[in-house]
Parts: sequence; C-alpha cells; structure tokens
Amino acid sequence: MANRVLIPTPLRPFTDKQESVEVGGSTVGEALAQLTTQFEGLKRHLYADDGRLRSFVNVYLNDEDIRYLQREQTPIKAGDTISIVPSVAGGAPTAAPPHPARAGSLPELDADEFKRYSRHLIMPEVGVDGQRRLKAGSVLCIGAGGLGSPAAMYLAAAGVGRIGVVDFDVVDFSNLQRQIIHGTPDVGRSKLASAQDRIRAINPHVEVETFETALSSENALKLFEPYDVILDGTDNFPTRYLTNDACVLLGKPNAYGSIFRFEGQASVFAAKDGPCYRCLYPEPPPPGLVPSCAEGGVLGVLPGVIGVIQATEAIKLLTGIGEPLIGRFLIYDALKMRFRELKLKKDPACPVCGTNPTVTKLIDYEEFCGLRPEPVVAAGPAASNELEITATELKRRLDAGDRLVVLDVREPQEYRINRIPGSVLIPLGEVPRRYAELDEDVEIIAQCKVGQRSAKAADFLRTKGFRVKNLKGGILAWIDQVDPSQPKY
Repeated sequence: MANRVLIPTPLRPFTDKQESVEVGGSTVGEALAQLTTQFEGLKRHLYADDGRLRSFVNVYLNDEDIRYLQREQTPIKAGDTISIVPSVAGGAPTAAPPHPARAGSLPELDADEFKRYSRHLIMPEVGVDGQRRLKAGSVLCIGAGGLGSPAAMYLAAAGVGRIGVVDFDVVDFSNLQRQIIHGTPDVGRSKLASAQDRIRAINPHVEVETFETALSSENALKLFEPYDVILDGTDNFPTRYLTNDACVLLGKPNAYGSIFRFEGQASVFAAKDGPCYRCLYPEPPPPGLVPSCAEGGVLGVLPGVIGVIQATEAIKLLTGIGEPLIGRFLIYDALKMRFRELKLKKDPACPVCGTNPTVTKLIDYEEFCGLRPEPVVAAGPAASNELEITATELKRRLDAGDRLVVLDVREPQEYRINRIPGSVLIPLGEVPRRYAELDEDVEIIAQCKVGQRSAKAADFLRTKGFRVKNLKGGILAWIDQVDPSQPKY
C-alpha cells in the first residue's frame, strides 16, 4: 500500500527536490521509516539521536496532528496523506474585540474618515461601529521587514488607530525585493523612520509609535501591554518564542506568520482558550538546522500574501467579525497557488498555556534556543578554531599549492552568482548520497554563503571519516577579504 508524504520546502533539498514521495507502511511510523531510509539526509531533521520524532517537527495524517491520535503508531489506509510540518503550523467561534466597548464610548469619525473608509462603512459586517472599533484599536508589529511591511501598510489604510513598530535595523538593498514599505531612497535609513513616513503618508489619522530596540525578555511585557493585538513578523526562533510567551502571559492574541522560499504559514496564537505557538512546537530546532531566508531565499510577493493575512486576522480580532485562525493553521504554497488548513489543539501539558504552566515569566530565549554566545578568548594561533578556516588563510593555502578540495554546498543558482575558483559543487541536500565522489585522502574546505549550511555538511562528512574544515563567513567573507570583484547577494 503506497501513501503520499508531502515534503515541505525546507526539506526538499534532501528528497531530490521532490515535493511529495510515495512510501509504504501500515502506520505513520513505518511510512516515515521508509522515507528516511530512502532519503538518508532527512533522518537528522526528523529524528533526534535517541530515535524520537523531533518536537519541532509536526506530522499530520490528512488534517489531524498524530500527537492527538496514536502518534507514530497511527494506522494509515490507502489514499491517506502524511504532511510534515517543521517550524520555519479546527474552527473557532467569532472573537470579541480584545477590549469590548459600548458604541457610545468609541471614538467618533470625522468627515474625512467617512470618505476614507466608505467601502468599510457600507459593509454590514463592519459598518460605522466596526470602523470606530478599528480607530479605538491598536496593533504592535514586531519587525518592519517582509511581513511587517504589508501588514503595517494595510492596517494603516484600514484605519487602525494606533500602530506600533519594533525594529532596530537599517534598510538594505536586499530588502527592497519584498519589504515594500521601504524604497530605494531609504537605503541606509532606519527602518523605523522609513516605515513611519510611509504609514503617515498612507493615513495621517493613524498614530504611529516606533521602538528602536531589540525585543528582549526585559522589555517585551512593557512593549506589548498597551496594545490589543501583537503581530509577529519575526525572523528568528528566540524572538518568536519570546513573542509567544509574552502574549500568553498578558492574554494578548498573536497574529502569527512565517515564510520561507515560496511557502508561508499563518495562524492566531495565544487567543482566549486557543493554542499557543508552543502547543504546536514545544521546542525550537537546534541552531542552524533550519535555514533562514537569507540562505534559502524567499519569493518577493510571498510575505505580501502572509503579511496581509496577518493584518486581516488583526482586523477581525479588533472588530469581532468573522472566524479568526484560532485553532487552525494555514499553509500557503505560492507555486501551486494552494492553501491547506490543519487543525490545532491546545496542549494541556503546554509549559506556557497549559493546565499547570511551568513558564510563568519570560526566560532567556537565546539560551532556550541553544544560541549561547561564544566565549571571548585571546587572539593568536592557539585561539583559532581547528574546525574552521578564515578566507585569508584559505587563500594563502591555495596559493601555496596545498592539496585541498573546496566543497561548495550551495544551490546551483547561487553558484552562478559567485564562487571560489576551482571549487566543487555538491548541494547540501545531495551530500549524504554523493559524498563517495570526494577523496578521503584530501582535506576538504566546506563552504556556503555565510557558513551555516557548510557547517552541517562538515559535521556529516566527519562522521564518514573525512578531514573537513568550514570556511568561516562563507563566500561573503571570501569576497570581503579576498576577491571584492565578485557580486554579493
């Protein structure tokens, strides 16, 4: 009996880029075992060293989470579909506004606002009272990047009275392909200044509050408290778990979104009686296991779609209309133009929102996600990392004629942009089945864009007996320190 396993974008490099794989088996566990036998590189992404299914990877049989069925012993029948949903997630009653108010206590609309919001006002689901709720409402956007850009712009256009934005970055040329709140003249400017100008240009009736700071356990509760809805536009796991936990502790709904390459995810977490992000992913993946958009790329329009969904959910929560994505997880595939919806359940054992929570205050999220800062050591040869090599040292050794193989584990399209002369290309997902092409007697220097993917390749190759060092900083360091004539991306 063959069943189809849907492979998410981040894991497709390990399945020869296949988006689905036919496997056999009478249970989910047997099907996954056959999958990881067929594609060895998948195993470390799905299973921990002790053989347990990783807690940051969820498996669904059709639209049901196997954690609430019989886990890996869940039987499967002909025609069933298994979905792997790694972190990069049914129905719910209509939600009341976060701060319900009588119509008489809501702010009035002036003549300009009646004109501006006329298409809302003639909709019975919104109407004058709904628009006044939007004017009384507030949303805090975490990040003014790919997701925060479209979300903040549409929230402003819709008439949300107060919009806060948290960011501490500056606009870079590489942002412009998707972060539409910024323009070419903004390159080098603070993202907050750029976002504030754009929001005010869209709607001068909106109050804009900016917070030029990194979100932390020390400031999150204070930043979140004055806002009705928190919109998660983060791009890293520590901030995502921090945002979730702060929302749970404060009772704030979290309009969640996530993007990678051409796939997006959206839901509403931490709403009253609904699941939170930790119900879906109790633990984060190990550092570096899940690639970032900077490494894997992202279709420029994708954050627009997901960001607008987040803004839609925020508007529904503020006005109390429709069915928010509480207890539902939306997955969007831009290439197929297809949406899928999976059911989410509140986990009674959740350490934050469960029956007996153990996380009752904000913690150290860098430590929780395994991102401990490297210890400061004295400079000099003795302090160098024996598993790494710098770009300048690599150049010296190549010029000296040392017997080395520079292994580039990026994708072919990246290799076309820039490369180290003489390097050998084997994409990371193909390394587990192609490592025999490499010479065990020759030292290997693994290299990618910034050094994360090549570190994974180096770890794997060492288990096979190869001598491997990782190029610190990847091709970008090579360009900065050795060959600035090559383009960056």
